[in-house]
Order: sequence, then structure tokens, then C-alpha cells
Amino acid sequence: MSTPTPSYTPSGSKPGTPSGGPGGPQLLLKRQLQGLVDDSNIMEWEIMIIGEFYSARLSSEPSLVNRKRSEGGIFKARLTFPENFPLYPPEMRFITKMWHPNIYPDGKVCISILHAPGEDQYGFEQAGERWMPVHSVESILVSVISLLSSDTPNTDSPANVDAAVQVRNDITGYRKEVRKLVRRAAEEAYD
Repeated sequence: MSTPTPSYTPSGSKPGTPSGGPGGPQLLLKRQLQGLVDDSNIMEWEIMIIGEFYSARLSSEPSLVNRKRSEGGIFKARLTFPENFPLYPPEMRFITKMWHPNIYPDGKVCISILHAPGEDQYGFEQAGERWMPVHSVESILVSVISLLSSDTPNTDSPANVDAAVQVRNDITGYRKEVRKLVRRAAEEAYD
């Protein structure tokens, strides 16, 4: 299985290094995505995650695994950076329809690295698991790829309760729904 890779290229600057002074977030983002984004809206990036990770783990039947691996997954998402980046995290929202316990029905990704710094009022996360200014676009995407690659999605504090219930009660139905969405995403990726 090939390793999925995000479709962006960071510049030569050290990822996640906060840039002080006026315009700090904009300068940091320009260095991380030099020349690949329209300067008129540097605070919003459309990205595409391409890989076999999501669909390859959906079945224990070898013929289905191999067939899905050849199709692969193509998932569009949007990163929206706040004016106080890198002190606060961007929001990541999938444009591609997703069915996952840790992705809200509207596509918003729910992972610790994208939660504002500080203590979790519900006690599910420790402060060290949440956003820190040393994180980068690359660390966000690696975390999301890890989320999608997991054999066992986190159902303890789900963003999509229906998907979490289906994972717990009908894993076969969950995998079938994901396979359907992966196929649709591959077909619609370049529309």
C-alpha cells in the first residue's frame, strides 16, 4: 500500500515556526505555501488528500481490498486560518462527503490538534494534545491521514454520532457506506 500524501508543498522554512510582529500569520502561511495559492485569500486553502489508506482498510476480503486499493481515495477539504494563526488552529472541513465518527456531518474535522489551546472543558483531551503554535499544515494533514487510516475510529466522543453508532453496532454496514463514498469521491474528484 502506498503512503498517502497531501497535495501541497511547504517552502524551505521550518514548519510551524511562529512568525512574530504584524502580519505574522500571513507571512508564515506564505512561506509554507509559496507560489501555490492566490495571495488575495492566503487564509483559506483548498487541499486534496490522495491515497489508498481510507478504502484499503474496509474489508478483510482480499479481492475487495485489492480492488479498492487500485481505486484509492481522493478527498477535497478546506483549511481556513484565523487571523491569530499560529496561536490558534485553522478549521479543516471536508468538501468531499465523509462518513466517519470524527468528522461532523457538515465535513468539519474533529481531532485534538485542531482544538483551541488550553484545557478541554469536557475532560476528553489534555492540553498537550490540543493545538500549539509549533504545529504546521503538515502536522495537521498527517493527523488527518492517521485519523482516516485508523482501523478503529474513536467512537468515545464522536462528532458524527450516527457514524459512531454504526461502527459499534454494524461495522459491515459502516464499511459498505465508506466504500460507496470513496467510489463517489474518486469519480467526482476533478469536477
